[in-house]
Amino acid sequence: MAKTFTDEFIPLNIAVLTVSDSRTEETDTSGQLLVAELTKQGHHLSDKQIVIDDVYKIRAQIANWIADETTQAILVTGGTGFTGRDSTPEAVTPLFDKTIDGFGELFRQISYQQIGTSTVQSRAIAGLSNGTVIFCMPGSTNACRTAWDEIIESQLNSTHRPCNFVPQLKQAELAPCRSRS
Repeated sequence: MAKTFTDEFIPLNIAVLTVSDSRTEETDTSGQLLVAELTKQGHHLSDKQIVIDDVYKIRAQIANWIADETTQAILVTGGTGFTGRDSTPEAVTPLFDKTIDGFGELFRQISYQQIGTSTVQSRAIAGLSNGTVIFCMPGSTNACRTAWDEIIESQLNSTHRPCNFVPQLKQAELAPCRSRS
């Protein structure tokens, strides 16, 4: 079947990972925000986990979701700063087939308007792996809100034009970006 554009919203299966040495399900306000926003948009929560800030535990959880045939997107909150235990970029980057450089660049540009030069301490990253898009953002609830509201929500929405990531994901039946002309 040929892939075509659609104006119909396609709900995605999205997993949420909180990277933290101290948060629990009760105190994980960033993970809770992401779950609330993705479900409000009409997507499905495929799984939610909290792992300690350990390169191999982070990588193992994300690799499992990448290998899962139904997980189409992964939202990671936490572990993107510069403290001694912040290791999300180091854990996730080797899993990328392609990096989405624009995510981190745009996130920091938007964040600059909110927190000034402190945004340079954000190592927010994103990439594609095995038909799964992965967005890694800071652990701050405000940072997660900024990332979701200003970037991620539209890029996971099949009706967003001129392009979005849905056609690049597993089981998506859409064509890639069309030209702006």
